Amino acid sequence: MSTLLLASGVLGLTEASQRRRRRRTWRVHSLHAESKPEKSAIIPRAASLAAGQVAVSSEQKVYDVVVKQAALVRKQLSSNTSIDQKPETAFPGSPSLLKEAYDRCGEVCAEYAKTFYLGTLLMTPERRKAIWAIYVWCRRTDELVDGPNASQITPTALDRWGSRLDDVFSGRPYDMFDAALSDTVSEFPVDIQPFRDMIEGMRMDLRKSRYKNFDELYLYCYYVAGTVGLMSVPVMGIAPESRASTESVYSAALALGIANQLTNILRDVGEDASRGRIYLPQDELARAGLSDEDIFEGKVTDRWRSFMKNQIERARMFFREAEIGVTELNQASRWPVWASLKLYRQILDEIEANDYDNFTKRAYVSKAKKLMALPIAYGKSLVRPSSLLQTNM
Repeated sequence: MSTLLLASGVLGLTEASQRRRRRRTWRVHSLHAESKPEKSAIIPRAASLAAGQVAVSSEQKVYDVVVKQAALVRKQLSSNTSIDQKPETAFPGSPSLLKEAYDRCGEVCAEYAKTFYLGTLLMTPERRKAIWAIYVWCRRTDELVDGPNASQITPTALDRWGSRLDDVFSGRPYDMFDAALSDTVSEFPVDIQPFRDMIEGMRMDLRKSRYKNFDELYLYCYYVAGTVGLMSVPVMGIAPESRASTESVYSAALALGIANQLTNILRDVGEDASRGRIYLPQDELARAGLSDEDIFEGKVTDRWRSFMKNQIERARMFFREAEIGVTELNQASRWPVWASLKLYRQILDEIEANDYDNFTKRAYVSKAKKLMALPIAYGKSLVRPSSLLQTNM
């Protein structure tokens, strides 16, 4: 919703995500110590195989994760424990070292995601520093396949990163960034699965450069961006007065991550093609009378414009899904999410303004438009949860 909705994400990482040399919702720099679619994005669907068997769709796989995350949050809420008033948790090392770890995470966030960082300052201290810790872990993970040492990354390296993640969730951090995340997951009902899934998205980038249909692309978008929302909702919190189901809030967070990633893909078609990658459904390209060669040639034709119109409409559909859940978040957490949603969605407008030329022109939101969007996003963050308004009608 970080994104996240944050974002991720959903985490409103607009400035960093618009850097030319980066593609995903989470943008990364060297932070390692070493080195027309269905109406709902989360409606489970099954695909029939030729042999009469039934294969579980990507949306069903992701929905199962959503249900699990929502159950964790409901369990925490039923305990009536106030996250914002928890006592200090015993943690290896001195409290001053842990504070330093969180402060460093905040510095990274402030440097690479200025708008989102400002939004986090409206959150309570506990929620704010936890979001910073998640942000940094996602950046470091993305760096494995998109950073300066990406050419040297192997599946084995990702396996080691996954083992390190297990240690983080077991309270055995390797460095200060790990320590901040380890403390965060001990304080909030955050599950390890979305983190593991993001690493799986990195594995996909090592072995895959084509997606035969939207089902495959949807799963990729979930891995690299939708996961951010599932990581972040437990930290951002749901408004106490909200009457929406926990699953629906998580589903909206997931939708924002999918929307943001689809927008990244549509913005960066030319850039990705220069790397031999095409993040567009192959079957839909074929139905539109387009091929990989057409994309590599980079010609804007009527067929391409028609194809892009459909792709943009799908991304907007996911943004609309996301809007439903943003108002259900804790009020202090809504502004950065609304800012992410509004600014990212405007990239689609810019693609249209460029006459769908995403081969040679990079769609971006001007600084003036960003400044205009922020107060609007803040105003939306003050609106009462949609579930309350619907109930009172």
